[in-house]
Amino acid sequence: MTRRARRARNPTPSDLTMVDLLAAHRHTSKNRREIEASKSCGCFYCMQIFPPTEIVAWAGLDVIDLDSPLVADAETALCPYCGSESVIGDKSGFAVSAQFLDSMHEAWFQRTTIHRASPKK
Repeated sequence: MTRRARRARNPTPSDLTMVDLLAAHRHTSKNRREIEASKSCGCFYCMQIFPPTEIVAWAGLDVIDLDSPLVADAETALCPYCGSESVIGDKSGFAVSAQFLDSMHEAWFQRTTIHRASPKK
């Protein structure tokens, strides 16, 4: 299934696969235009849902690089509640809901553990 087809089907949170979650995660960086065009945003770290007008800070801007034309492309939304870069808007093609944010939170902050191999006997 192509990325466009996956995005067009807009899966319900209960139908999300890891492929869908990976696709959604791509919308959490360099996302200023998409966030500003969204009606609703959410943070999958602190689980808050809010309008994009509440976002007041963007990551990726460095005082040293302010004169660089590339800084306009390096803007990532910071959550107005927790400061995390885990913000996604509904213009991503994913419905921003508590269930969707919970699925993202589980995938990125609860399942990302490293298990050491068992010692050989």
